[in-house]
Amino acid sequence: MRKLTTLFALLATLTLSTGALAEEAPVVETKEVVEAPGGLQRYTNAAQELVIQGISYLGIPYRYGGTDRESGVDCSGLVQNLFRSALGLDLPRTAAAMSKVGEEVEATELKPGDLVFFNTMRRAFSHVGIYLGDGQFLHSPSSGGKVRIEKLSVSYWASRFNGARRVLPENPLGAAAVSPSH
Repeated sequence: MRKLTTLFALLATLTLSTGALAEEAPVVETKEVVEAPGGLQRYTNAAQELVIQGISYLGIPYRYGGTDRESGVDCSGLVQNLFRSALGLDLPRTAAAMSKVGEEVEATELKPGDLVFFNTMRRAFSHVGIYLGDGQFLHSPSSGGKVRIEKLSVSYWASRFNGARRVLPENPLGAAAVSPSH
């Protein structure tokens, strides 16, 4: 039950931070807005889709090198799957390679959908997760673990934080900052 409460709080935070209140949702009626939403709206929709699909991975077991939900996923397999299925973006396979795509983001400027990186194996960018908002991120931790949500402020993660990258499209045309070449 606590997980569901946290998930609903995350979705509410994401919705409120974008100003999309339930009463306002059906108001979008003009054809111009529907066909060509602004960069912020497109970004928000992409981030919401990542969060929604990410929640469906909660509890999936960690498996080193894993890339599918049936047999388990590792951290980069989780991120790669979510960006591909939610947004059609192909990210590189490893956390280290992912750390080179998109734009660098300061920890104080994190938005839902940003990639967050950690040094968990005595080397930079050895672990990756997806920032959800409200100081929390989704990741597949390690052997014996399962996909879960954690707080960036927990001392283990805070002391190992390596940086963040933004790979979600922000421009009005929605062109991704990700190259298909790995």
